[in-house]
Amino acid sequence: MRTLSITFDLGLLDNNAWFVTIVGYSLVFFTLAILVVIFNNIHRLQDYYNKKQQKKKNNGEHAEKPEQNLTGDENAAICTALYLYFTELHDEEKYVMTVKKISKTYSPWSSKIYGVMNNLKQG
Repeated sequence: MRTLSITFDLGLLDNNAWFVTIVGYSLVFFTLAILVVIFNNIHRLQDYYNKKQQKKKNNGEHAEKPEQNLTGDENAAICTALYLYFTELHDEEKYVMTVKKISKTYSPWSSKIYGVMNNLKQG
């Protein structure tokens, strides 16, 4: 019985392979880091947009309003409550699926008599 020995030699890799590997990994980690920063700070952009809309609504009058900063847990609870409320609005329906067979006209495209294997049996 013959045995194969598989070896991995890092010396066989050229500089281009190392460069592509390092650039690829760096690009992925850099992109993930940017996404983490964006997702962690998106609420500030939302708060800014809400304040801007409120100023437009008040026509320049500055109304002192307590700032509402909701935590992630509070937002999750509100979203869950809204989801449960809106899903209960629909009536209960019976899920019955019926399949009706429809007769189709003859089409030679789906005919099995013209298959490839039939030509092989004749020879």
